[in-house]
Amino acid sequence: MEGRTIPHFVTTIRHAASLALAWALSLSPAPAPAQVADDVTLRSQDGGVSITGTLLGFDGEFYRIASQYGELTVDSSGVRCEGVACPSLTDFVAELRLSGSGTIGRVLLPALIEGFALREGYVADRSGGTEGETGTETIYTLGDGVTGKRLARFVIANSNTDEGFADLLADEADMVMALREIRPDEAARAAEAGLGDLRQAKWSRVLALDALVPVVAAANPVEAISIAALEGVLAGRIENWTALGGPDAPITLHLPAVTSGLAQSIERRLTDARASGVAGNVLRHATQDALAGAVAIDPFGLGIASFSETGLARPLALTGECGFILRATRRTIKTEDWPLTAPMFLYLPARRLPKIARDFLAYAASPPAQNVIRRVGFTDQASEEVPIADQGARLANAIAVAEGEAGLSELKRLQETLAPRRRLTTSFRFEPGSARLDAQSRANVAGLAAAIEAGLFDTRDILFAGFSDGVGPAAANRAIARKRAEAVRAAVLEAAEAADPGRLSTRADAFGEAMPMACDDTTWGRGANRRVEVWLD
Repeated sequence: MEGRTIPHFVTTIRHAASLALAWALSLSPAPAPAQVADDVTLRSQDGGVSITGTLLGFDGEFYRIASQYGELTVDSSGVRCEGVACPSLTDFVAELRLSGSGTIGRVLLPALIEGFALREGYVADRSGGTEGETGTETIYTLGDGVTGKRLARFVIANSNTDEGFADLLADEADMVMALREIRPDEAARAAEAGLGDLRQAKWSRVLALDALVPVVAAANPVEAISIAALEGVLAGRIENWTALGGPDAPITLHLPAVTSGLAQSIERRLTDARASGVAGNVLRHATQDALAGAVAIDPFGLGIASFSETGLARPLALTGECGFILRATRRTIKTEDWPLTAPMFLYLPARRLPKIARDFLAYAASPPAQNVIRRVGFTDQASEEVPIADQGARLANAIAVAEGEAGLSELKRLQETLAPRRRLTTSFRFEPGSARLDAQSRANVAGLAAAIEAGLFDTRDILFAGFSDGVGPAAANRAIARKRAEAVRAAVLEAAEAADPGRLSTRADAFGEAMPMACDDTTWGRGANRRVEVWLD
């Protein structure tokens, strides 16, 4: 639970008593530890009220203190700090420690920190790269470009997603770099530790998008693989390349280390995946660079790699029994048409961060930051408009599945409705077996709402178009797709509180199974087809 914020100490004895009583009655019910090593006293300017406890942190504006009343957050402008642990108010240097995924920490985060420093006029000095037990540390010191005064120190501890969450729970990190969503057990422990409910969207940020991509050596004759076959390889049911149209040779499977967020995402998404640590032709790699490099020189290797780090390995297209073919590209990842998209998260605890850290988070979502993300090879989240003329493969899929008079009629309605419009790259999908939006889509709600509030779509008509898989009666699928489209529309409008309703036009429609993205023969194929798209006039 986040500590209660006390904005100012009262300046009279009469108010002091009521303030102390209010603290005692309104704080977290969890008792403070029996023995607290008091090291600071926060005293009101008139000396009438004081709180003694252990200083947990200072962000340049607010003290965070563990006291007999629980954890408090106190405005420094209303108090004097006394004790050996009191920080300097004039020479304060904010420190932010980020721990977790090396895929994020080695390239993406440094690029964003450097871009942030450049925009703010700071000088960024980089040091570190020291090998540790689980990875490396990179340190950025930001200073004022004019005075040279040190302002902040960003410490990036590169290891893996599991280590990042462990460091946060041990109070050894301020943010987690993660290539997967937080697990229920981790969220429960975080709540018990007073870090808040990290499952809420406000305590996570999606920095960029990556994807899981099957890769082979350049000389391998196989060009595509179905998700069903990929699951078969992971489950050990398919062990020879002949089953995939390749040579008569055993498949050597290359995967990330079991503690990697990507490895855990593979096992969560591909439901028949092998248990971690199995024997046989499976090689685990500590980094994505190592994985891609190993596959590139293994003529019989099959890897699942990060789209941003395929190196000299060759990505395979995804296909299926229905004949659809889909390739991983920046656009198919951004629209989440590629069914194995992997958001890159920052998780932060439910407590106040230093102002420079809050400024950095705001920058990471800004248009200049999206340019940085694209430049270093990841998929940004800046919305783009795609004309229907660029939807050839999707329309071919729609034509292929249109059956009978009803199917052709719905296809005609789809074409007439969407032809004058442009598709926004922002899409919405749902958690498996649930009507709840997945983590990326919850972030998309906030992003689209912010764009609407900024007036980017004023005077335009926004169509939320629902689609379904092809399992079951077409009429029922269309009805479910419409409900989802209406739900997404409502969520976006609720989030866009500052939007001018007089300048906004929105509606929902549904086309059911009329334009599938993938074959319906796997869980993830069906999941890719159950979506809500945004189309603008």
